[in-house]
Amino acid sequence: MKLALYPGCLMPTEQYAYEMSIRETLPLMGVEIVDLPGFSCCGEPLKSINQMLTLHMSARNLSIADREGIDLLVPCPMCHLALSEAKNILDGNGEMKKRINAKLREEGLEYIGKQRLFHIIDLVHDEIGLDTIRERVKKTLPDLNMAAHYGCHILRPSEMGRPVDSENPRKMEAILLSLGVRSEDYAEKLDCCGGPLLPNHPETSLAKTGQKLQAVSEQGFDGMVLACPWCQKMFDSKQTKAAESVGSRAHVPVLYLTQLMGLAFGIDDAKLGLNLNLSPVDDLGLKGEVE
Repeated sequence: MKLALYPGCLMPTEQYAYEMSIRETLPLMGVEIVDLPGFSCCGEPLKSINQMLTLHMSARNLSIADREGIDLLVPCPMCHLALSEAKNILDGNGEMKKRINAKLREEGLEYIGKQRLFHIIDLVHDEIGLDTIRERVKKTLPDLNMAAHYGCHILRPSEMGRPVDSENPRKMEAILLSLGVRSEDYAEKLDCCGGPLLPNHPETSLAKTGQKLQAVSEQGFDGMVLACPWCQKMFDSKQTKAAESVGSRAHVPVLYLTQLMGLAFGIDDAKLGLNLNLSPVDDLGLKGEVE
């Protein structure tokens, strides 16, 4: 399976561990990652200011994949939502498609809409399959109960179709179980990380992060697993400030799903960027040889 990696903005500028772990784990499961020149921002951060600009920017990125005739891997849920919405609009509105293509032709591009979009969770669960995951596991991880965090953009809006079920997502838990890691349900599983509010309402944003970290701690989880660079930014790098915002202290290890997969596959933790995680991941006992 060959996929073009659409990195978005946050992953190549801040959340390096996500990209590192993706590039290490996916080839072991038969996925060839292709890098295409010319990708830009998906436009989602500008949506509240200029919806047409967001649509144009998303369509531009999709048209680059169209030109190469390749499907897209979009690991950031916010980018995945923006590109999915653009595809949904352009495939269903011929006049809008003509209008956008008129602009794209200035760059020698054209939106056709043949490409498929994958996020990490649906790619691993639906396309690669859990049996393949089990076959690649080389090391037994410690007995862990990890809280699965999906985030908002991977879930909603459900009427458009998202990679996981909006009310009762279970794909990440199934992947974790195939790695030998437990993931119990908890009431706050679908709560937002607070990241989208950070630029305009930082206090509210950090409070939402802190509330969820507190809930995960109080319910006895060993840590959190997620697949979103914005959520990782909030729960991992801003963990101390977030906990202080709700009058508590947090000591919650936070990992990308692909990092945990890579460890189970026997990949060295440095290649997975585990040293870049700012939360106390060392407490999980995952580094080094795991028998």
